[in-house]
Amino acid sequence: MAEIKDPENTILMELKGGTVTIQLLPDLAPKHVERMKELARAGEYDNVAFHRVIDGFMAQTGDVQNGDMEDGFNIRAAGTGGSDKPDLPAEFSKVPHARGTIGAARSANPNSANSQFFINFKDNDFLNGQYTVYGQVISGMEHVDALTRGEPPAQPDRMISVKVAADVA
Repeated sequence: MAEIKDPENTILMELKGGTVTIQLLPDLAPKHVERMKELARAGEYDNVAFHRVIDGFMAQTGDVQNGDMEDGFNIRAAGTGGSDKPDLPAEFSKVPHARGTIGAARSANPNSANSQFFINFKDNDFLNGQYTVYGQVISGMEHVDALTRGEPPAQPDRMISVKVAADVA
């Protein structure tokens, strides 16, 4: 596991294969970082499906409204919702969408990100300046690489739990 330098801005995501450690980037996107921590601390991301996993591109998850695989789950609705919080304004930066970066998923409206996010499987430079980057996988990317592919996957994987490292004893 990676050395955690800032536990308050580090996410521990449990996947079937193991832990994915994500360093959040509050200097780049403070509102997106705050939202992820808020939803993680409320347990909202637990059991949420990876509803869109495109080989050679990215893995998308975070629909806390329709993606909870333990609560009325419907794969066709997963990816259409957010949280009960207001949408976030875009926080674009010069940081590239490189392998392992966390990007805010949104509709065509740049200011429509809410709870959904994606993890880039490779450098996706065509997304630069169009989607907010607010984190970077620092260990466990092999677990992301092992996610079942599909739009949606026939048997989707899930985030078993998502926690802020500072909260883990």
